[in-house]
Amino acid sequence: MKTQFIYWQDEGFWIGYLSDYPDYRTQGETLDELKENLKDLYKDLSSGSIPSIRRIDELEVA
Repeated sequence: MKTQFIYWQDEGFWIGYLSDYPDYRTQGETLDELKENLKDLYKDLSSGSIPSIRRIDELEVA
């Protein structure tokens, strides 16, 4: 399974978030550490154990 993420470097840290969950950011000292933190974040957010998670989805209107 794959998911997209957005990331950038700021003041020595790599910062990023998952495209499906843009309100939840994480960081790492390296890009690899950021990716591991994003995987952990995905597990937490998709588990259903955290209430009121905001998500992005698509809606077909025509």
